[in-house]
Amino acid sequence: MPIADPTAAELEQLQDEAVRLTQELIRIDTSNFGGNDPETWGKGETEAADHVVAQLREVGLEPEVYESAPGRPTVVVTLPGEDRERGGLIIHGHLDVVPARAEDWSVDPFGGEIRDGMLYGRGAVDMKDMVGMMLALVRHIARTGATPPRDLRLIFFADEENGSVWGAKWLVAEHPELFEGYTEAISEVGGYSITLPEQATGEDVRAYLVQTAEKGYAWGRLRATGRAGHGSVPNAENAIVRLARAITAIDEHEFPIEYVASVRALFDGVTEITGTAWDEEDVDAFLPLLGGARQFVTGTLRDSANITQLDAGYKVNVIPQTAEAGFDVRYLPGHLDEVLDLLRKLAGEHVEVVIDNLGVDTDAPREGALYDAMAAALQAEDPGSKVLPYCLSAGTDNKPLTQLGIAGYGFTPLQLPADLDFAPLFHGIDERVPVDAIRFGARVLLRLVRDC
Repeated sequence: MPIADPTAAELEQLQDEAVRLTQELIRIDTSNFGGNDPETWGKGETEAADHVVAQLREVGLEPEVYESAPGRPTVVVTLPGEDRERGGLIIHGHLDVVPARAEDWSVDPFGGEIRDGMLYGRGAVDMKDMVGMMLALVRHIARTGATPPRDLRLIFFADEENGSVWGAKWLVAEHPELFEGYTEAISEVGGYSITLPEQATGEDVRAYLVQTAEKGYAWGRLRATGRAGHGSVPNAENAIVRLARAITAIDEHEFPIEYVASVRALFDGVTEITGTAWDEEDVDAFLPLLGGARQFVTGTLRDSANITQLDAGYKVNVIPQTAEAGFDVRYLPGHLDEVLDLLRKLAGEHVEVVIDNLGVDTDAPREGALYDAMAAALQAEDPGSKVLPYCLSAGTDNKPLTQLGIAGYGFTPLQLPADLDFAPLFHGIDERVPVDAIRFGARVLLRLVRDC
């Protein structure tokens, strides 16, 4: 039986469950402190995965759990489609979150509190809201006994906030059979709205940004070597000094602006709506139009390299033989080799560039049946709205899937207030999402899987 239009009661239950499940997931502390040491892993990921499994089993589904290491579970559940010959669709989210210091927040970051129509908590937008929607969606389909038009596989990954090492990367490497026959995927940081002044009507219109591309990343260390010695003796081969010179050279380098195809498509679309042209020589005048997406979009205009950690020395009167600095490089699609070559040149001959974790760039088609279905689902719930593609400056679990030929999109549909500065909420203090936006997203996802 195909997925039918829900009754009023079914639709209300879907939306209520999306909010409830998001709250319940926020209340499970799945903080991921990074690294590959079990002592730093997200201790709550197992509890969250168990909760997901329980919610799926309650409606008669039998999920599978894949554990990359003790305490690092990923949950997979499949809904067979009517047309088994079509490429399947993966809908995925991650259960872990970045840490939050309670003393910095105005509410308990793991309380799942609703205040003034906003649901607060670590993971509210990154990305337990989407996980809550996913669970509500699959529970609705299971309760109604419906069959989606093509195979759906929902995956709840571990470890995304640590570069997907023990989640998506591990699952792709160790269980590639889970992805056979699946051609497209949707996940986080796309499908949310910004508000633009529409030239044709003179009124404001919402434009939903579907993420079709992502910058890649390279995380690693600058490792400077020199000659150890006494702190009282002059030393022209001081590893710390060599490291400092490398850091300064990298920090002072100005990467040029480059407008990749997905960025141009976004800017052209905004111009068409607003009538305000963008100027390649003065893009800063155009960026304020992008509202809550501005920071994400600004990060896609050029490659970047930021120094994020320092580790050197062990006693004040000893010159160490080595010194290290952690870095986070984000590169535009196709720029990996040239950015790493530049980094090595800037670092100098006595500083090695060590890569610990690579995340590939992604670039999915900005047209086609799935993109059209996403746009149609959004516009059915928000008539008169616009849909535009964009490139994300950060990364998602779509990266490992891309290496299997799966086109990945960011599509966590959220209808947002015009004045909400959305991008800074990711990993930010007082992370929050409008309750009505979660309810909206649940409705949109149901439309999408019905027609995809």
